[in-house]
Amino acid sequence: MDDTTDDPHVCENISDQEEDNCSDNDVGPSKLGTKQYWEDTYQKELETFKDIGDVGEIWFGEESMTRVLRWMDKVKIPVKASILDIGTGNGAFLVELARHGYKNLMGIDYSPASVELARNVLQAEGLTDVTVKEMDFLNCHGELKDFDVCIDKGTFDAISLNPDKAEECKRLYIQALKDALKDQGIFAITSCNWTKEQLLNRFSEGFQFVQELPTPSFQFGGKTGNSVSALIFKRVK
Repeated sequence: MDDTTDDPHVCENISDQEEDNCSDNDVGPSKLGTKQYWEDTYQKELETFKDIGDVGEIWFGEESMTRVLRWMDKVKIPVKASILDIGTGNGAFLVELARHGYKNLMGIDYSPASVELARNVLQAEGLTDVTVKEMDFLNCHGELKDFDVCIDKGTFDAISLNPDKAEECKRLYIQALKDALKDQGIFAITSCNWTKEQLLNRFSEGFQFVQELPTPSFQFGGKTGNSVSALIFKRVK
């Protein structure tokens, strides 16, 4: 599935996304940054899954998972690596990681309906050894640590849209990420709200940029941009 169309759940695309010098404050507040929005969304998807077995939306399309998995294969991330899926949603990425042979997987989400949905999806796939926890990444109080890989596909986007305290949420996110990763651990982020330059600026302290993964591009007004940014960072202390 091509992901040239941004996911309607999360993408509140910034203006002037093609500019290299965008500030880090161009995303405005939205209901998509609230816990209630996501609980309502996943409650509906949970009911749909129970009715007809449809897992629901895959953020940014299947290709967004495939590109990260290809990179992990290329750099030979060990199958026993401890991997955290931040904001697991319906657990679709956990399913794909397990299918690729990864054994030490955990997904977290602050939505109870999301956690129930992900557990149901994993059980339907026969993947009963994957851990899914109801947990707010911004307030995990050191519970999450020593991960080799952390993956984010839209969660940083969502917390950046918080109507009341977006800047605090971004700060808490970065601290939680630093705490969760081992030294030299890998962080893979996919975003439709932030450009490469903005993500490099936001994750400049405590992280080393490793690589940008190729994503669909577009041209407008003589300039080229990307509808999605996908970057790999390494935790450094």
